[in-house]
Amino acid sequence: MCPLAVLCVLYLWGPETLTWGQGSVPNSIPRKTVPITSNGGRLFREEGVWNYTTMLLREDLNMLILGAREAIFALDLNDITAKKGMENWPVTSQQQQECSNKGKDAMNDCKNYIRILHKREDGRMYVCGTKAFNPTCKYMSYADGRLILENRTEDGKGKCPFDPFQRYTSELVDGALYSATSMNFRGSEPVMMRHSEETIRTEIKSTWLNEPNFIHMAHIPEGESNTEGDDDKIYLFFSETAVEYDSYTKVDVSRVARVCKGDLGGLRTLQRKWTSFLKARLDCPVPNTILPLLVQDVFHWCPGNWTTCVFYAVFTPQADSSQHSAVCAYRIEDIRSVFSKGKFKAPVTVETSFLKWVMYTGELPDPRPGACIDNYAREKSITKSLDLPDKTLQFIKDKPLMDQPVFPIGVRPLLVKRGAAFTRIVVATATAVDGSSHQVMFIGTTSGSVLKAVNYDGEMVIMEEIQLFEPSEPIKILRLSNIKLYVGSEVGVVQMSINECGRYHSCLDCVLARDPYCGWDLNDKHCATINSTHRASTMVQSLREGNPSQCSPLGDSKPVNISFFPGNTVKLWCQPYSNLAQVHWQVNGRPVNTSNTFQILPDSLMIFNASGDANGHYTCNSIETISQRKYETQHAAYDLRLWSGSGTTASLHEVHEKQHTLVVIVVLLTLMLAMLLTWNLWKGHLPLLCCRRKVKDAINNCEENIAANQASDHKIASASNLNSNNNHANDQRCSDSRETDRLSTIVGSSGHVSLRHIYDESEI
Repeated sequence: MCPLAVLCVLYLWGPETLTWGQGSVPNSIPRKTVPITSNGGRLFREEGVWNYTTMLLREDLNMLILGAREAIFALDLNDITAKKGMENWPVTSQQQQECSNKGKDAMNDCKNYIRILHKREDGRMYVCGTKAFNPTCKYMSYADGRLILENRTEDGKGKCPFDPFQRYTSELVDGALYSATSMNFRGSEPVMMRHSEETIRTEIKSTWLNEPNFIHMAHIPEGESNTEGDDDKIYLFFSETAVEYDSYTKVDVSRVARVCKGDLGGLRTLQRKWTSFLKARLDCPVPNTILPLLVQDVFHWCPGNWTTCVFYAVFTPQADSSQHSAVCAYRIEDIRSVFSKGKFKAPVTVETSFLKWVMYTGELPDPRPGACIDNYAREKSITKSLDLPDKTLQFIKDKPLMDQPVFPIGVRPLLVKRGAAFTRIVVATATAVDGSSHQVMFIGTTSGSVLKAVNYDGEMVIMEEIQLFEPSEPIKILRLSNIKLYVGSEVGVVQMSINECGRYHSCLDCVLARDPYCGWDLNDKHCATINSTHRASTMVQSLREGNPSQCSPLGDSKPVNISFFPGNTVKLWCQPYSNLAQVHWQVNGRPVNTSNTFQILPDSLMIFNASGDANGHYTCNSIETISQRKYETQHAAYDLRLWSGSGTTASLHEVHEKQHTLVVIVVLLTLMLAMLLTWNLWKGHLPLLCCRRKVKDAINNCEENIAANQASDHKIASASNLNSNNNHANDQRCSDSRETDRLSTIVGSSGHVSLRHIYDESEI
């Protein structure tokens, strides 16, 4: 984007962004990092099946209905590794070929990705899949221990996306399906539709929806106990290319839109179109960002009636303009106020060249454009949207955009974090030991981890970052049921508990975690999950202050005795309980500072080329600061001594002398052995190994000759002396050979020297 365009965006974006930009962005650090090996989760995946990204919680059946690529699973809610049923829904070879002929990837795009799972009032489920870019829907039931897909199919256009990787959303309200997706193969006709006997949708106009990315849909029953006689609303969260900004490149913004549940469209204008479609910018101001962040997921939480509803949304940067993700929360009343009382934006032609969107200052038609049928409309004999006057309908057709944005609670994010981008969010309610309620957020990331966070009076605390998938597997869906969280990705689904208190090892660690699910049990001496039977007198918990004054003080660690050789690299381990703690090393009561000899790592102390000067008593303490109070804990202690071989500490000079003497002795022994071997070889007393076989063969021949000669002595008298002389010579050679072999055997069995190997490094 050129500088002029950036300035224009900043000007139109509003002064609040410029004001925020003067501040600094907080970098929240999770207190604990939980690796995959100790997350305590249960993983489900099926060989050859991918894309586990659609879920339906059937708590009435105690099942998780899971949609993947060409497969639907019924899993036990308590243990997802227990598969209760499975139904395959593949594409045919002909469908795959037709999809491929239209330019799509046959192996990836031209499959059936399950995208919609809704429970109907009769207990059956409504299922839709992309079906090789030909969206199709069916009804499904669970009976006799298995999933059953009915044969009857319905056209899924406008309900389910064509493209399996395109964002969409849907909601089933009173038997009618509300959906936001694309109507055509190319994805160029985005719509928000209601599929019923009175099917209506949005206009195909850029002023209504301009290259949107649909995120979330929520039904809010605003018609209940409403003094104004208002109607229920369907809220739609999405991002789109903004039409109101004067810039040379596209700028995307986040939006919230709404329609009335009882909308039937107009009589002449906006026939079978929404007459109540309004949209406004959704603001989540993050300091030091030029372009607005874009909404990625929304979770609506309603602790009481609809007036208490809050929307939690995660935002990520666009066009790599920032490395910070954020969470913002919005009250339903603030959103309603913008739509019912706010000003509209209107396009104005400037110098006959382009349209500029400005705040509309003219007179509004009556009834107010975009309003639902309420008591005021009924007083004017307008009982349904078909009765609305054309002036009201034409206004909303041309100007559905509000001028004022929707600001978050506190006009700032609840959480801003640098690092892996946020992807999904769910919110659970935890009751503390004093009876207070707290909203705990579980936030999925692109790195395959889940953040567990809570806000205490404006202070955001990230208790844990739990790694569930490999770093390259982004989290695609989160669902919450009671105390269990279900996390889906391309490669599988993980079930994890949201109240794992066993990760906190001491009273201090448990209290400083400030986890509303956990408290230190004074009777059982462990960190326990808070339940209705626990009383404040027996549980230690301090959420807002993080004050562990009721905890018994921790004693010093028992020192570990360690010996090392000179020149070694010694590693002393020390793992603090918290990522927020600062580690401090001391030796003999003095601080250890980083130098050529000492290197302080997050989990250890490295001592390079250790000498006698490294002797001493080492302690590792961590200091964690909570609410401007510091808490110190000793994690490890070591008594480090130079090895002397006698169990006592020796000076460096003595060790060097012993090493020198040992080397001299080894050299002398080696020379003597070499001289002895050389002399024996020269004298022939020690034949080479390669001649051993020949010597043994000669001995055998000699013994055979002697036996033969003795047997023939009585036959030839005249040759007796000659043969006797020859036999004597042979006997002598055989005797010499046997003696040589004996000497060779003795040296070979006992003539070697064993040297002790001393390692150069030791690691403690």
